[in-house]
Amino acid sequence: MSQTNPSHRLPYHRIVVKLGTSLLTSGTDHLDPAVMANLVSQLAQLHRRGVELVVVTSGAIAAGRSRLGLVQGRSSKHRGIPLKQVLASVGQSRLMNAYEQLFTEHGITVAQALLTRADLIDRAGYLNARSTLMALLELRVICVVNENDVVAVDELQDTRFGDNDNLSAMVSNLVDADLLLILSDIAGLYTADPHRYPDARLVPQVEAITPEIEGMVAESAGNLGTGGMTTKIEAAKLATTSGVSVVIAGGREPGVISRVAAGERIGTYFPAATSKRESRERWMVSGLSTKGSLIVDSGCARALKRDKGSLLAVGIARVRGEFERGDVVDIYDPDGKRCACGLTNYSAADIEKIKGTRSREIASILGYDYGTEIVHRNNMVML
Repeated sequence: MSQTNPSHRLPYHRIVVKLGTSLLTSGTDHLDPAVMANLVSQLAQLHRRGVELVVVTSGAIAAGRSRLGLVQGRSSKHRGIPLKQVLASVGQSRLMNAYEQLFTEHGITVAQALLTRADLIDRAGYLNARSTLMALLELRVICVVNENDVVAVDELQDTRFGDNDNLSAMVSNLVDADLLLILSDIAGLYTADPHRYPDARLVPQVEAITPEIEGMVAESAGNLGTGGMTTKIEAAKLATTSGVSVVIAGGREPGVISRVAAGERIGTYFPAATSKRESRERWMVSGLSTKGSLIVDSGCARALKRDKGSLLAVGIARVRGEFERGDVVDIYDPDGKRCACGLTNYSAADIEKIKGTRSREIASILGYDYGTEIVHRNNMVML
């Protein structure tokens, strides 16, 4: 186990670093050993200084494609097979072996975690994953996390994170990180797509992810990766809502990991939108287990924010989705802004019958009641 040197205190104690495919391959169709060695060296430097690290990595599919000699975009005789799952299966061991060798050179033990969305939807699964990752951090082991593409298929949307940007935000949520550092071939958020508009300017800091900010995002994704700037902004939104600060930066910037960890402003910085949340709140905020949504009227939205009360039937205007009592639901204001989430005391079918009514009328309408609140304040998180 490597020695730590806490003599120079850093602003972040626990960091999740996401490494994108285009960065790890240098835009080619195979992993770039020199780039990976440089990134691992920076991580090892922080590890020696006592920083707790989790690495969320892409690159398995690119590694598998390279090993099998397949050219991206060219038709394959294996079209009937879920090719991405095959490539991930071949490439994941090669990717992990590269990390194992590189970290071993620095005397650092690594672990592997392959996660799917389905693993974390259940509250128990969420807590089990959290416990494992927290134990690895305590043991000074760097866990390398990737989505389990072999079993998480596109046809089953509820099983997939969809990209490793959102996975990195979920992992940051899981381990209660201080910082999520998303590294790719993109230097940060720009006022326009810098590949198409030479006058595009880097945005150094985003205080809040507003519709204007989301409209600024370039829509195109890289050729080798699944996530463009859109997914990075989605990840930043989830992470900052969970109390985690985010930096999106270019991974080829010299010493970028070490410099950002030391507090230097590189790329685009998104400060945490709230203080650290309790574990159950982070699970609800993540959206992994959300089964439906409730749209409230303007008066109710103001009351929830101002008075910090519970959600009552009288303030509910519409119900979306199918959910049961005890499920997590999102709460939206009339403008479509997600203002809260929580555990519902009633099913979607029940709420359809009692929405807009007074609490005292619930029993007479339904023939039973589970309390006067649709979502009790103790089971609600304001956003």
